[in-house]
Amino acid sequence: MIRRPAVAGQFYPADPQSLRKELVELTGGRFPPAEPRGVALMVPHAGYMYSGRVAGETYTAVRLARRVVILCPNHTGEGEALAVIDEGDWATPLGPVPVDASLARRVLDGCGAARVDREAHRREHSLEVHLPFLQHLVGDVTIVPVCVGTHHLETLLDLGRSVASAIREAGGDVLLIVSSDMSHYVPAKVAARQDHKAIERVLALDPEGLHRVVREEDISMCGVAPAVAGLEAARRIGAREARLVAYSHSGETTRDLRSVVGYAGVAVT
Repeated sequence: MIRRPAVAGQFYPADPQSLRKELVELTGGRFPPAEPRGVALMVPHAGYMYSGRVAGETYTAVRLARRVVILCPNHTGEGEALAVIDEGDWATPLGPVPVDASLARRVLDGCGAARVDREAHRREHSLEVHLPFLQHLVGDVTIVPVCVGTHHLETLLDLGRSVASAIREAGGDVLLIVSSDMSHYVPAKVAARQDHKAIERVLALDPEGLHRVVREEDISMCGVAPAVAGLEAARRIGAREARLVAYSHSGETTRDLRSVVGYAGVAVT
């Protein structure tokens, strides 16, 4: 089975040559360093013209891996609460990205709420936009696509534990990617203030604290659910520290500071 691109030509170029040129620009021509090894990354998922530079800086901040688990939010409301694709390829303008079937099966076996489901991924953009970066910077990669459509804390922590267990059992380098934008459609000053409350909990590797502060402060961070699961997984597979690589917002592109979307890039090592 092949998952066809849903947002090529909208969020990023559909033409391979134009896409490669844009990826070079967004990464500043850099490639990931040999060290430190990345345990996890939190990377934004808006159109490249808005969040691509934050993504490019984040993807070139640590050593990447050829096996990747990607946790993304569910913007469409379609499909299962925890939707995993366990076989086939994801097509991009740069070619196919195979699903890591054995690693996906480990995640599914370990998490009671996870289901094999393609519907949640069919129109979802927030995982797709990361694949060209990985293809450009790493080359041959395999992925485990997980779309997270629940905010139930215990379910998210259980997913995190299952992902961590799957990564440990797999052995070798496996990178965990959390796909998330930050505050949505608020003034830039409000976004910066609110977002840094959430970022503080991410940098502390505190999934429960992130879940709590986003709820209590009404922060419109669309990827809080995958971030909670990802932080739980990261701390269970030995993450030592996290740092904010870059922060930006859509107003830097539109020049409208009255209503912005925030973007944060975090590297966990």
